[in-house]
Amino acid sequence: MSKYRVAAQMFGMRDFTKTPEDMVKTVRRVKEIGYNYLQISGFGPIDASELKKICDGEGVLPIGAHIGLPLFRENEKKVIEDCHAYGIKYVAIPWLPRNDYKTLDSWKALFEEFEGYAERFEKEGLTVQYHNHSFEFEQFGIKDGRGGVTILDMLYSSTKKLQAELDFGWVARGGYNPVNWAEKMKGRLDQVHFKDWSIIDDKPEFRAVGEGAIDWPAVIKACLASGTKDFIIEQDSCVVTGDPFLSYKISRENMKKFAPDFD
Repeated sequence: MSKYRVAAQMFGMRDFTKTPEDMVKTVRRVKEIGYNYLQISGFGPIDASELKKICDGEGVLPIGAHIGLPLFRENEKKVIEDCHAYGIKYVAIPWLPRNDYKTLDSWKALFEEFEGYAERFEKEGLTVQYHNHSFEFEQFGIKDGRGGVTILDMLYSSTKKLQAELDFGWVARGGYNPVNWAEKMKGRLDQVHFKDWSIIDDKPEFRAVGEGAIDWPAVIKACLASGTKDFIIEQDSCVVTGDPFLSYKISRENMKKFAPDFD
């Protein structure tokens, strides 16, 4: 097996994973289009052990999960138990309701909360990550039109155990250089998200990896230098193809062109 893995983030197939029967068919299709690994997200109601059985049956290995912050807060024990049932070592907080955090103090309290999860989960053999979007590149501390520090910079300067699951599509959408951010998070970047962008009808829209504007060979090189092990493809929507399976297939094929030794 290659040292580096390419996985499918299942949020992109969420319309096809609402029932256990659909989950079997969809995980099978994920395998057929070339993925040996997946990240758990977007599945309908199902026991964690049962979902693991489906993945095992189709020969696709879960390598992480996205679990919402409300469940961390409501039942931290269950999050830990589900991660163990999935057989994974990584769990990411995937999204925040941006309007709930309007002040610097509210952000600082959240950073402390995240670090608490990371510290406690580490004792269970689990690594907690945060998955960014673009709003975390908003800056605090601007004076007379100059300076400022991004929320994401503050998050990682305020924590030690929390890992980054950088989503480079959103990094680019936030106006920042994906290569610079990969370099910045060296040692805290075991897993990353890849998605691409281009302009469709004068609006930025998601594209399959390699079909947009991001310089992926440069990003991959920076990620590998920073210790990344897992490259996770995410297609939030598929305006161009209208078919998430095709978009994921194109992404997978392009990744192999960028780095043929990826598994």
